[in-house]
Amino acid sequence: MRILLVEDEVQLVDALEKGLKKDGYAIDSAYNGRDASELFSINEYDLVVLDINLPDESGLNLLKQIREKDTEVRVIILSANRSIDDRIQGLDLGANDYLTKPFDFQELKARIRALLRRDFNSKPTILKQGDFSVDLALHRVQFQDKDVPLTLKEYAIFSYLVRNSDRIISSEELLEHIWNEEADPFSDVMRVHIYSLRKKLSSATGGMTVIQTVKGSGYRFDAKGGNP
Repeated sequence: MRILLVEDEVQLVDALEKGLKKDGYAIDSAYNGRDASELFSINEYDLVVLDINLPDESGLNLLKQIREKDTEVRVIILSANRSIDDRIQGLDLGANDYLTKPFDFQELKARIRALLRRDFNSKPTILKQGDFSVDLALHRVQFQDKDVPLTLKEYAIFSYLVRNSDRIISSEELLEHIWNEEADPFSDVMRVHIYSLRKKLSSATGGMTVIQTVKGSGYRFDAKGGNP
């Protein structure tokens, strides 16, 4: 899951980034409305955490722009203003939730989880491909009804490939979706995770190669473990 964090308090951004990345989220951060708008126009996000008090424009104005481009992305507003009128205005403009500062980080994480779960009301919560099943709500992978223990990053890679099994996923797309746009494309971090993921999947399936490398293009998921 990829989150856009729009907040001008540097220390708060650092703390939120660190905490959310520990939970496996990919985070892009913007300290003003201009940078946030640019990031939102070129990337696809599952959720936006938006402070309405930005240095260059109102966060509510940015929210309006976001909703003009995307009516489904989840948005949580952060604000030091406890005014009921501000809350109503933010929710009327399309925010899904509103959290006043100071707030408890555990509460923010719970609200993020709750909002992301809402997508599952209209979408299948379990993806099935061959003998594999991916529980999107519980973050669980099974092969022939047996759990395949994966780390958060391994699960994120695997579930993204399964969700997009009808096409080849480039290394750049995987890197941006699972990490963020600042991830180093020349780093071995993704290859290391895919190597570990392949070993675990091979062990669980008796030697199948279900994550395949398409030379010069990227990766694809093949539930049957056939040749690329």
